[in-house]
Amino acid sequence: MATAKKAPAKKAPAKAAPAAKKVVAAKAAPAKKVAAAKPAAKKAAPAAKKVVAKKAAPAKKVAAKKAPAKKRTPNAAFMKAMTPSAALAAVIGATPVPRTEVVSKLWVYIKKHGLQDAANKRNINADDKLKGVFGKAQVTMFELAGLIGKHLK
Repeated sequence: MATAKKAPAKKAPAKAAPAAKKVVAAKAAPAKKVAAAKPAAKKAAPAAKKVVAKKAAPAKKVAAKKAPAKKRTPNAAFMKAMTPSAALAAVIGATPVPRTEVVSKLWVYIKKHGLQDAANKRNINADDKLKGVFGKAQVTMFELAGLIGKHLK
C-alpha cells in the first residue's frame, strides 16, 4: 500500500499544476515520512527538492526584462516638403508639405465633409475636388497614398 500511494505523489510535481498544489504535495511528504520506513523517506525527499527548484525558475524569468526600444527616426524622403499639383492644392493648400502631412490634411478634409462611406468605413466617396485627385468616384483608404503620390513633385 505504501508504494502505491507514493507513485502518484512523485508524478504530481512533474505535472504542470498551480503552485498551490505543489506546496500541498511538499507539505504532505513529511507526514508520510513519519509513518513510512526510512528507505521510503529517502525517495520522497528528492521530490520535495524538485518542487523548490521549479518555484525558483519562474522568478528568474520574471526578473529579466527587455531593454526599451529606441525611438525611430523618420525617413528623410517622407519628411521632404513637396509641391502639390493644382487639383491637390484645391483640397490641402498650395504650400509645399511633406507626404505625411498631405495624408493628414486629406483625412481632415474627408472627415470635415463626411466623405467616408457609412456602410464601409474603408471607402472614401469623392466629391468634385477629390475626383480630380483620385480620378474616380470612390477609393479605398489603402489606395489613398498611391493616388496622392501622382500629384506631388
